[in-house]
Amino acid sequence: MALLDQITQPSDLRGLTSAELDELAREIRAFLVTNVSRTGGHLGPNLGVVELTIAIHRVFDSPKDPMVFDTGHQSYVHKILTGRAGQFESLRQKGGLSGYPSRSESEHDWVENSHASTSLSWAEGMAKAFRLKGEDRTVVAVIGDGALTGGMAWEALNNIAVQTDLKLVVVVNDNGRSYTPTVGGLATHLAGLRTDRRYEAALDVAKRSINKAPIFGRPAYDLLHGMKTGLKDVLAPQGMFSDLGLKYLGPIDGHDEDAVEKALERAKGFGGPVIVHVITQKGRGFKFAEDNEEDRFHAVGKINELTGEPLSAAVQATWTDAFSDHMVRMGDKHPELVAITAAMLHPVGLARFSQVFPDRVFDVGIAEQHAVTSAAGLAAGGLHPVVAVYSTFLNRAFDQLLMDVAMHGQGVTFCLDRAGVTGSDGASHNGMWDVSMCSLVPGLRLSSPRDRQRMEEALETAIGVCDAPTVVRWSKEKLPDPIEAVRHENGLDLLRVAEDAEVLVVGHGQFVGLALDVAERLTRQGIAATVVDPLWSIPVNPALVDLAAQHRLVVNVEDSMVAGGTGSALSQEMRRMRVQTPLMCFGIPQEFLAHAGRNEVLAAHGLTGQDIAREVLGCYLAGTTEPATDEVIATPRRQA
Repeated sequence: MALLDQITQPSDLRGLTSAELDELAREIRAFLVTNVSRTGGHLGPNLGVVELTIAIHRVFDSPKDPMVFDTGHQSYVHKILTGRAGQFESLRQKGGLSGYPSRSESEHDWVENSHASTSLSWAEGMAKAFRLKGEDRTVVAVIGDGALTGGMAWEALNNIAVQTDLKLVVVVNDNGRSYTPTVGGLATHLAGLRTDRRYEAALDVAKRSINKAPIFGRPAYDLLHGMKTGLKDVLAPQGMFSDLGLKYLGPIDGHDEDAVEKALERAKGFGGPVIVHVITQKGRGFKFAEDNEEDRFHAVGKINELTGEPLSAAVQATWTDAFSDHMVRMGDKHPELVAITAAMLHPVGLARFSQVFPDRVFDVGIAEQHAVTSAAGLAAGGLHPVVAVYSTFLNRAFDQLLMDVAMHGQGVTFCLDRAGVTGSDGASHNGMWDVSMCSLVPGLRLSSPRDRQRMEEALETAIGVCDAPTVVRWSKEKLPDPIEAVRHENGLDLLRVAEDAEVLVVGHGQFVGLALDVAERLTRQGIAATVVDPLWSIPVNPALVDLAAQHRLVVNVEDSMVAGGTGSALSQEMRRMRVQTPLMCFGIPQEFLAHAGRNEVLAAHGLTGQDIAREVLGCYLAGTTEPATDEVIATPRRQA
């Protein structure tokens, strides 16, 4: 019987011998490769934390001692050790195991932490609560060197350091990477520590004599700028952690389970906040991940577990591919164009631009707030920055977009990849909030292009705007075939024109195809419909309001939230201009969406051509389209 089959809860680990722990680690890696290759998911990060997670669960008593994983995608081993191995065939599938910690799955999951750099604040708050309640519990936060580049992590450390009786162990999982190699001052100093000749000696000490020589307070050499009294010289000999007053253990070989376990025991026994610095290898144990320099198989689709090759055939180009190509072309024509990414150079499509224009790309690490205000500074200096991030991560820099870019009238273009419903990554990664947030920003212009040509045109327009923020957003889905306009009028693309049309269907971005489908279904029911793509959704084009006034009913479909979305903006403009044509808005409901495939999520919320056409037809036939009200007709959500 395999050792893994005998592990149903963390306490099962404590009776295993050293040899059995080594065997268990091998079995877990084999299990991960086999299962994640079938479902897709975050493979590389989890292969790197096998021994580390085993050691944490042997030393601490979960769920009494909470474990908070930052960002949470490396929690697969934790899930296996807490009794969920049998559910891995459903990983990231509808109704199945989440790709992140999930409170609904297990009492061992305290925080559904799927955005980076927040674990230390969560852990500090929990530890304070337990202290105030007089409970003897230790909180463990596992944070990578990539997540440590986020400013929120340093804010938390600054507060943790002055609470000397806080029972909190911070495990720094140092693999030199976030998604791709970690950048910035932290990365430079950690790399120096790893390659210093003293590092090998430190590992030797950790392995042979950690029980004999207490090393709390040991300097972390020159890990990063001192932050206790302000910015210090990067060459200062004092270590950052000890300068803050934090106790420090390490560096420790994160794949030596015994060494990690002993360090964690010491940290737990200290009774106050301690940093445990472990060195791990992302993708460890799977050659194809170890050899992949781009991201060490950070996240994969379905792959061949023997060769590491994708199982899907060659696929149609993606929106990201199209953006990547056009950025290079724009870079040739516009020497003022620069690009910023937050630790996502390859995922957002800036790798080619960085190869052609290496001095014009800035990877700031997981620091979206800094990225946006830095972009404002670049714009003030006469350049035109393109900030390329996933849509969901713009949430983190809204204040900077509003106050630093927009209020100062700086020309910064935001390119939002993975906008709309993304599906399997779960609630936090759907790009559903960006339009609602952006609609609040004075002067901002936003476009959701429907195909490659419209994306390129929108980008060209955006980088010509020098006095306000512009946003161009696109889907995670494959790039659709070109959708040509019947005619272009007053800044609008009319995609389908029907004589005596009574219904106007307004489509945005990836949902333009859906709008055309709805119009076709209505036509088959004897209701003539015109379809329009506004090209630029915010601010609302007055010509769109005029067009709405010529119809009995307007239907707006968008791959973003109904609350505060493009339909809401259109409604406000129609009311302002005294246009009383009823408006039906279809989009993402104001709730956190459970993980499932994109099409499954859309179907569960009535966002299919059939469902929308049925709702519109019912409204139309019921006679509620008479222009007697200026209220938006709220569309009932179909129940899954």
